[in-house]
Amino acid sequence: MIRLIAGAILLSFMPSAKSPLRKIDQVQTIVLDAGHGGADPGSISGGLNEKDITLAITLKVGKYLKDSIPDLRVMYTRMSDKSVKLSDRPVIANRNEADLFISIHCNANDSPKPEGSETYFMGVHKNDGNLQVAKRENSAIVYEQDYRDNAKYGGFDPNSPESHIIFALVQNAFLNQALRISSYVEEETSKVSEIRSRGVKQAGFLVLWKTSMPAILIETGFITNPENRKYLQSEEGQDAIAKGIFRAIKHYKLHIERKK
Repeated sequence: MIRLIAGAILLSFMPSAKSPLRKIDQVQTIVLDAGHGGADPGSISGGLNEKDITLAITLKVGKYLKDSIPDLRVMYTRMSDKSVKLSDRPVIANRNEADLFISIHCNANDSPKPEGSETYFMGVHKNDGNLQVAKRENSAIVYEQDYRDNAKYGGFDPNSPESHIIFALVQNAFLNQALRISSYVEEETSKVSEIRSRGVKQAGFLVLWKTSMPAILIETGFITNPENRKYLQSEEGQDAIAKGIFRAIKHYKLHIERKK
């Protein structure tokens, strides 16, 4: 009985028939997702809204990509301060048959001490810290008035520990590719940014759960840490982080297409 229930839940978490898993052996289309937006400010600290930082960095990454790789199709889930449902973000990527999905965020903590960047790909929560990050980002769902009745979320409850733990059942078909691009992001951003790398991690994020391509979520730094926040707010900091993400994407694209 337990296996049957687990199987039913797992099926509800897999990409739909309208967005079948594809063989990704090239990077022609990329979707950049600026976390939060509109009524959802994301984390707030020192008078700074996460949604503003994520949008600024995302647009800079897009410009670097367009200027350097003209034949690459770059798309966004938002290009202004507007609300976009968590369930709609992967749909945008699936509908446009993107080869890579990157969601950009800022981290937060009750303590001002934690600092550094982290890049996540879909998988099992390795520790409580990873789970807390996922729970905080997934809590953006409450800004959607109809989330309780939205079948796309499969009954997900942000206040239920079980809803987050159930992501451990999801088998990411693009595990190796997601791990590779995540590693490139942390490696390249640490070269050009003043924010140190905390490494690559796994956790269950709603924004990644139904993507039919390699997908990652980048926590660019802690908005609750004074030094990280100052850097994230600066033009210099945003540009450096964007440049690191761009270099990681370019490196990943070369690797994937070289194999082909």
